[in-house]
Amino acid sequence: MGSYIELNDTLQLTTEQGFPAELTLEKHLKHPFTANDFSGKVFSFYNKPGIRLFHPAPVRVFLVHNLNGKWLYWGHVQIIEQTIDANTKTTSGKFVIIKIYTPEHQKSVSIHEVDEGKEYFNGN
Repeated sequence: MGSYIELNDTLQLTTEQGFPAELTLEKHLKHPFTANDFSGKVFSFYNKPGIRLFHPAPVRVFLVHNLNGKWLYWGHVQIIEQTIDANTKTTSGKFVIIKIYTPEHQKSVSIHEVDEGKEYFNGN
């Protein structure tokens, strides 16, 4: 028998999986968000494929919006709850935002810290 559990330091979500609707690049470029804008707000994510363990609070986890396979980094979150569904082999949970990158840093990370072909700002 074998088991497969993936350890993650990055919460990479599509819109459908629960990426926060409040975080839009257009708004961020006009008036940059900060973590204080989301103080006290708890976000949920749903049905991440695979059995995953995200680093729990107080450790930071990177927050990434997956937009058609391109990764747009936003900052850091803390995972405050996670649930594994063994039947569907999916992971869901809750998180709080603890850091939002400046637009300049966001662009740099989204180009240089992703696998080739997943760079959000190359070609967008």
